[in-house]
Amino acid sequence: MSQNTFSLEINQRTLSVEMNKYGRQADGSAYVRYGDTVMFVSACSKKEVKEPRPFLPLTVDYRENTYAAGKIPGGFFKREGRPSEREILISRLIDRPIRPLFPEGYFFDTQIVALLLSADLENEPDTLGIIGASAALYLSDIPFTNPLGAVKVGLVDGRFEINPPKSLLDHSPLNMVVVGNEQGVIMLEAGAWEVSEDQILQGIQLAIPIIQEIIQAQKDLFSRMDIQKRSFSEPEMDRDKFLEIEKQYAAELMEAFRADNQTLRNAKIRSIQEALLADIPEEDQAAAAEAKELLYQVQKSLVRRVVLEEGKRPDGRAFDQIRPITIEAGLLPRTHGSAVFTRGETQCLATVTLGTFEDTQRIDSLGEEGEKRFMLHYNFPPFSVGEVAFLRGPGRREIGHGALAEKSIVQAIPKDEGEFPYTIRIVSDILESNGSSSMATVCGGVLALMDAGVPLSMIPAGIAMGLISQDERYVVLTDIAGLEDHFGDMDLKIAGTEQGITAIQMDLKLSHVPLPVLREALEKGRSARLQVLEKMKETLPAPRPDISPFAPRIINLFINPEKVGEVIGPSGKIIKRIVAETKAKIEIEEDGKITIASPDMEAVKKAEKMIRDITQEAEIGKIYEGKVVRLEEYGAFIQILPNVDGLLHISEISHERVRSIHDVLKMGQTVRVKVVNIDENDKVRLSKKAMDTEGRPSGPQDRDRKDYRDRRDNRNRKDYRDRKDYRERKGGRGGHSQRDRYQKDR
Repeated sequence: MSQNTFSLEINQRTLSVEMNKYGRQADGSAYVRYGDTVMFVSACSKKEVKEPRPFLPLTVDYRENTYAAGKIPGGFFKREGRPSEREILISRLIDRPIRPLFPEGYFFDTQIVALLLSADLENEPDTLGIIGASAALYLSDIPFTNPLGAVKVGLVDGRFEINPPKSLLDHSPLNMVVVGNEQGVIMLEAGAWEVSEDQILQGIQLAIPIIQEIIQAQKDLFSRMDIQKRSFSEPEMDRDKFLEIEKQYAAELMEAFRADNQTLRNAKIRSIQEALLADIPEEDQAAAAEAKELLYQVQKSLVRRVVLEEGKRPDGRAFDQIRPITIEAGLLPRTHGSAVFTRGETQCLATVTLGTFEDTQRIDSLGEEGEKRFMLHYNFPPFSVGEVAFLRGPGRREIGHGALAEKSIVQAIPKDEGEFPYTIRIVSDILESNGSSSMATVCGGVLALMDAGVPLSMIPAGIAMGLISQDERYVVLTDIAGLEDHFGDMDLKIAGTEQGITAIQMDLKLSHVPLPVLREALEKGRSARLQVLEKMKETLPAPRPDISPFAPRIINLFINPEKVGEVIGPSGKIIKRIVAETKAKIEIEEDGKITIASPDMEAVKKAEKMIRDITQEAEIGKIYEGKVVRLEEYGAFIQILPNVDGLLHISEISHERVRSIHDVLKMGQTVRVKVVNIDENDKVRLSKKAMDTEGRPSGPQDRDRKDYRDRRDNRNRKDYRDRKDYRERKGGRGGHSQRDRYQKDR
C-alpha cells in the first residue's frame, strides 16, 4: 500500500483513498474508490484575498462523466454540457457540511471539484464526494483542520444497513445521508416513508462509529504525511468599537427586531447603518467594511442574548410557538389545483397541473433511464424579499429547495398508474419570504394536490426548527423566522405525516450538534408538524372527490397483446384514423396496455369503443348476431365481430339435412349463431343448431370446448412468461401481469 493511502472495510466493501497521486498541482487531491465507483476530488484555495468579502467564497462543482458508466452523452454535441439537477444537488450536498468547518474569517477563494470517473451503479457517489473533499482539504496546506466522514443509512428488511447497494436502497423506506466530524453530527439529508423520529435517531447512532473510523483514518494519514498548514490567524474583532456601537444602537436595533413586518425591520436597520457610516469618509472603504461587520456582529449578539438570557424571541413568540397560518384553497379558477399557504411573513402560491403520458419527464442520466411522472418546481422571485434583480433561470438554491419539497411529498403520490394515470407538476411561487419557504412549499403543494383531486396516500406537512447555543446553554426554536435562521446555529427542516417523517434536511453553522439536542429538536418538530397538519385539514380534510373540469380525462384499458398490431394497423393506418376522428392522445404498449387521454370525456369514450370494436374476441358458448360475408359449398363465413369471422359449416345449420348452402343463406343476410369451438389457430367454428341443444348431455362439442380452453390456458401461461421475461430484461414494471389485467378488463 502507498504511504499516501488509507483503506477500511464498510459493509463488506473496501473504501480506499489515495492522496495526491493525480492532479498534483492542486493544493490537495483525493482518489476515492468504493466497490467499482471511483471519484477524483481536488481542492484549491487562493493565497491572497482579491477583494475583502465578509464570507467564505467557496465553490463546489460535482460532475458526472458519462464514460464512467460506459455511455456516450445524448444530444447533438455528444459531450457533457451544463450540470444536471442531480449534479447540482450533489454539489450542494458536498458544500453544506464543509462550509461551516473553515476557520472564522477565512475569506480566500476556495474551490472543490469532484469528478465521477467510474460508476458501478450500485455504490452511489454522493458520500464519496464528501469524504474526498474532506481528505483533499484536510491533507493539504489549506487551513482546514476538522476532517469529515459520511455514510448512507438504509432500512433493509426492517434492519438498518450502512451504505446499502442501490438495488436494496431503492426498496428501503429510509434513504439517509449522515455526515459527522470528531465532535458529532454536522449534516443530515433524508427521504423516508413515514419513518419515526426514534428510527431516524437509531440510524444516526449506527452511522456515528463508521464515520469516526473514516475520520481516524484521515488523521492517521495526516500524521504520516507530515503536512504543514499555511499560516492563518483568525482576525480579531476590535472589542472597543464593538461595545461602542452596541451601546449607541442596541435600543434602536431591538426596536427594529420587534417591528411588525420584515420590510419595516429592514428599513430601520438600513437607517441605523447609514447613521453609522455617516462619519466615515467615502474613500475609506476598509473602515466602512469594518463598521458594517461590527454592526452585523452586534445584531447577532443581541438576537442570541435575548433568546439565551432573557428567554424571549425577537418577535415575542414562545420558543415552541408557530406563527399564524392562513390557507386559501382553489384560488385560481382555471388551474387544475391551487392553494396559498401563509405562515407569518412566508407565503407560497402552489399550483398543480395534471398532464398526460406525453408530459412525463424523460430521464437519461448515469445508470438511470425512464420517465418521471411527478415534478415540483420552486421559484424565488426577488420581490418576495423586497429586492430588485433580473429574473433568471433557477439557481442552485431554487433547485435544492424544490428537490427537498419534492422528496417530502413524493411518497404521497399514487404509485399505481391504473388508479391515477396522470403526470403531476407542482409549481411553488414564493410571494413573500421570512423563513422556511421550502416547508411552506410542502404545505402549499399538498393542499394544491388535494384541491386538484389527487388521491394522496398520506398528507405531509413541513416545519423548520432552529437552535441558538452558547457553551452549555441552548434553546431549540420552533418555526424559525429569517432573523433566527440568519443569526442562529441550525436549520433543521422536517417534513412528515401524523405517522412519521418523509424528509429531513439539517444544516449547521456550528461544528456539530449533540444527539440529545437533535432528539429534542425532532420531538418538538413532530409536535409542530401535527399542529400545521391540523390547520391544513381544517381547510381541506381530504382530496376533492373529482378532478378539475379543465384537466384531461385519462383511461387505461388492456387488450390481448396479440391484438396490438390490429389496433396500430399497417404503417399505423388504424391508430392514425382513430386519433384523427377523436382528437384523443393514445399510447400503446407492447404488453397490451393502451392509454387514452383527452380534455373531452366523450372523445375518450369514442376512442375506447373504436379500440374495443377492433380487439373484441369471440367467446365459446356465446350467441352472436352476424352477417354472411362469404358463401362456399361447405358452409358460410359469418362476421360476428368487426374483425372476427367464423365458419358456419353446412352440417351445423339445421338438425335436418341441408342440400345446398344457397337454399338457406344469402350474402348480407343476418344470422344468429353460437360459437362452438375456437382452435389453436384462433379459427372460429359456429353453429345454428347448437342453439337448440341447451340442456342436452355433454357431447363431442363440449369436449372440444374443454380442449380449446386447456390449449388456450397453456398458451396464455407461456405468453405471460415470455412477456414477463421481456419486461425483466427491459427493466421491469412490477405489479401484476398485463394478461391478468387484460382478462379483468374484459
